[in-house]
Amino acid sequence: MLWPGTLIGAGVGYAIANIPGAMLGALLGQALDRRLQLHSWADVREKLGGRPALRNDELLFVLLGRLAKCDGQVVNGHIQQARQEMRSLDLSESAQRRAIAAFNRGKSGHDSLRGYMRRLSAQPHAAEGVLRACWRMIWADGRAGVAELELVAQWGKWLGWTQQQVQALATDYEPQKRPLVSSAVTYQEALRLLGVSATSEPAQIKRAYRRLLSRHHPDKIAGSGATAMQVREATDKTRELHNAYTLIRERRDFR
Repeated sequence: MLWPGTLIGAGVGYAIANIPGAMLGALLGQALDRRLQLHSWADVREKLGGRPALRNDELLFVLLGRLAKCDGQVVNGHIQQARQEMRSLDLSESAQRRAIAAFNRGKSGHDSLRGYMRRLSAQPHAAEGVLRACWRMIWADGRAGVAELELVAQWGKWLGWTQQQVQALATDYEPQKRPLVSSAVTYQEALRLLGVSATSEPAQIKRAYRRLLSRHHPDKIAGSGATAMQVREATDKTRELHNAYTLIRERRDFR
């Protein structure tokens, strides 16, 4: 990991007082690096440009905003998917405000994300959760544009993933490969899956769906240190919940 302040401090210290000055300058520079969270020259440029460094809980939504905008226009599907991610992560009100700001920041495309992604690569489960969320955003408008595919491939590379590994995640979210709501899943089965009844109010059904989705969301499971198999099971469970909710919503005719 590169520490810009440490290098600059060592260089300036050496110029002033040779080796002792370099040692003292490096110590002072390292303290500055830690205080300002400078891990790369990109972080330095970001600070000089007046943009605050991204928090861990903001990075995901910056990525999602970048994906939503990279093909030129943010559509309603992108907005709804971003909101779904917020609900799934069960964000507090203040965290939701930060997420919205981060999403809008991502749309500008000005942030250098390589350093952030490199650091995230040290957390394999969190990295997989981020990539999965990216694929969900890519397919939010029903198609995957070239620019979107290039972005997620590049981010995967920075995370230490091969292009084949990144692409393999797409099959869980690609519309033509996802199981559709089937007539084999009956209305009664869908009600049981969500733990509601045929007389439950739409608001109750929505709350039950969101609660279960938050509990089984693959990103949350991945962030808890689960195995790849457990993450896959959570993905399947989330899909079942979504299909059940869609069936109930269509039958009851509410949004």
